[in-house]
Amino acid sequence: MRYALLLLIPFCIAFGAQAQNLDKGKEINTTCAGCHGEFGQGGSKGEYPRLAGQRVGYIVDQLKSFRSRTRVNIPMYPYTQERELPDEDIKDVAAYLASIELPTTWPVFKDTDDALTRLTLTERVMIIPRAPGKLDNGEAVYQKKCATCHAKDGKGRGMFPMLVGQYTSYLKRQIDKYLAKERPHDDTEVGGILTTLTGDDVQDVLAYLTSIQGQP
Repeated sequence: MRYALLLLIPFCIAFGAQAQNLDKGKEINTTCAGCHGEFGQGGSKGEYPRLAGQRVGYIVDQLKSFRSRTRVNIPMYPYTQERELPDEDIKDVAAYLASIELPTTWPVFKDTDDALTRLTLTERVMIIPRAPGKLDNGEAVYQKKCATCHAKDGKGRGMFPMLVGQYTSYLKRQIDKYLAKERPHDDTEVGGILTTLTGDDVQDVLAYLTSIQGQP
């Protein structure tokens, strides 16, 4: 019986991941694309964050926070009020965005690829410029202070977001908001672990995150 249950676990996980309507999520994303890009790649060098590949639980949580106005972001309010984005739509668009994979290497074109194909493939590439900082210290601080929630590879865990592959300027702006007590960092306190880091530590962690993008 126990063996049978173990066999069912991956099936249930896979089935749950496919339960949302990705076509509906893609349709909803046409509204989000105005700021976050057709492929969820963000824009304006970090003014709008990357959403592609982000964790479903995190996207759902943040959209609901915008809707309830517990996270302050005035431009997001009209798009997330219940009449605009009910729970099921939030789940659908979150699942769709999470399913998008953005390459971190430039494509190799075929001679038969037309201009539109080349442009489309290029627009999907997501390479965050390397940030300055001490990588050894950044890795040490990240693995000690951040990896428990955001995973060793920076790809997030549960409702905690993926950090690797995100715009450095966006991450820095959010860190500043946490430290200014404009955003709650976790479930228990404002600022959280970030209050224990120096400015150099933060910069080194950001540098480290840009150094590990694209790693399997």
